[in-house]
Amino acid sequence: MEDDKLEASLGLAIQLPWETRQKSQDLSTGFSYTENTWEVILRITGPIETLQDKFPEAFFYLLSGGFVIGLVPQDLLIPISQAPEVIYMEQPKRLYQAVSEEVRASCIPAVQQKMSPTGMLTGKGVYVAVIDSGIDYFHPDFRNEDGSTRIAWMLDDGIEYSREQINLALQQETRELAYDIVPVRDLSGHGTHVTGIAAGNGRASEGRYRGVAFESDLIVVKLGNARPDGFPKTTQLMEGVEYVKGKAEAEGKPVAINISFGNNYGSHTGESLLESYLSQLANQWKMSIVTGTGNEGNTAIHQEGRLATNQRVEVEWTVSTFETNYNLQLWKNYQDAMDIVLIAPNGQEVLRVDSNRQLKSQDVVETSWQNTLIYLYLGMPSPYSIYQEFYFAFLPQESYVDSGIWRIRIQGKQIKEGDYSLWLPSGGVLNQQTGFLNPSEETTLTIPSTTDKLISVGAYDSRRNQYASFSGRGFTWETDRIKPDLVAPGVDVTSCGVGGGYQVRSGTSMAAPFVTGTAALLMQWGIVEGNDPFLYGEKLKAYLIRGAAPLYQESIPSKRTGWGKLCALASFPNLT
Repeated sequence: MEDDKLEASLGLAIQLPWETRQKSQDLSTGFSYTENTWEVILRITGPIETLQDKFPEAFFYLLSGGFVIGLVPQDLLIPISQAPEVIYMEQPKRLYQAVSEEVRASCIPAVQQKMSPTGMLTGKGVYVAVIDSGIDYFHPDFRNEDGSTRIAWMLDDGIEYSREQINLALQQETRELAYDIVPVRDLSGHGTHVTGIAAGNGRASEGRYRGVAFESDLIVVKLGNARPDGFPKTTQLMEGVEYVKGKAEAEGKPVAINISFGNNYGSHTGESLLESYLSQLANQWKMSIVTGTGNEGNTAIHQEGRLATNQRVEVEWTVSTFETNYNLQLWKNYQDAMDIVLIAPNGQEVLRVDSNRQLKSQDVVETSWQNTLIYLYLGMPSPYSIYQEFYFAFLPQESYVDSGIWRIRIQGKQIKEGDYSLWLPSGGVLNQQTGFLNPSEETTLTIPSTTDKLISVGAYDSRRNQYASFSGRGFTWETDRIKPDLVAPGVDVTSCGVGGGYQVRSGTSMAAPFVTGTAALLMQWGIVEGNDPFLYGEKLKAYLIRGAAPLYQESIPSKRTGWGKLCALASFPNLT
């Protein structure tokens, strides 16, 4: 395979037999065993029609900015990647889901009650879009006084449901009859909770648990359960954001988009195709995109360090019993020459990559130890990144990989910079006892919160005025972008629950919608009310950062809390 246009996980996956690949949930992401096709993300140059004409057996869905989602037969994957129109290709990744007193802590009621020329600031005239697990559209907080829906559109696995269809469903005598018309459900309750924070109107609680932009119309995009594999992918996220942008632009209305999903695959520099796509899209139309930083701040899934020429370090991690499979990413600067040695729990050297060995980037190194199959794929810099990845896949020969303490020895040979970073999978897919023995707390942001142009939100405990230990921490690896941008309440937040009531949840997924709702208020004041017609994107982020208040005992900026905690009132230049 003579191709440097494939990221490491995809390059490894397509070289493994399907019966081996299916042992790994990550390596099989995007592959259909029934259709023998791959779903992939591409960056292309030139018109999509040229690529489609060359490969009519494939299907290509064009997004903004030259980004494409492809459905490609396996035997065409390499020929398509080698086409001159294709710049780079990535495999989709699994996404994981990472309110009242919290509203007051964020200085939001004072903004809602300030009088603009047409009344209170409530989000009216601005869309709030939530890309999540769906919504309980029966919940009173997402309905008007007359019982009609506040949801303008819902998208569920490519099927669109309009306001008219939702209202017809709400008129039915039972939920079962309603689901015959609009079958959208929120099985986890996550999306319902998030939407309530950002924009619930509090009708089920007489206003007590009212959200931030409580008069905004809603756009709901459901990810996940509708597809056979049962979890959302980054390709679905990209399709969802593109859908929301198209709807808002067609209606001529600004939109604040909330993303409460993330994953741990990538260099955490903000340079993957997903991150590049979201960053350039955030500069289009009148949009602001908000995402949580994940809940991996106090986990053992990351370790980083720096070494010099002739210096040697060892990184240790423990694998618990009954671990079915996992991957390990080691990232470094391409210009640094390092020897890499993998050592099994009994001290045996099972794999070595010498820096002076003429190993092609496409080569797969295969070995085994007891019941564990080990595959290593050596990545190369991409057109968007100077960093190099060593992707290790640990798969079982039978049911489980071997437990114990594994080690990677890293020997600096010719070092120009020396930084290295290792990640295990996020999202709670590993057993609790599996992790690095000396983990690094920093750079535990999940992707896409590492994206430059997105507004990345961590969590703090508003009752104690202190950082929430689970909140993903910055800064971005190597590029040192300040992330999170700010923090918002994310501990024991009360918001809408499936079935019409309320429930309490914690996480950066709960912090992000406070900022999304505040973004809608800013857009109403600036764009709808005419005070600042360009108040979106990076300008809106700047207003939020300027208004952020220091958190107790946190520096500014902080790797844990960014520029401080959300204060909506201070973010408006002319309302204080």
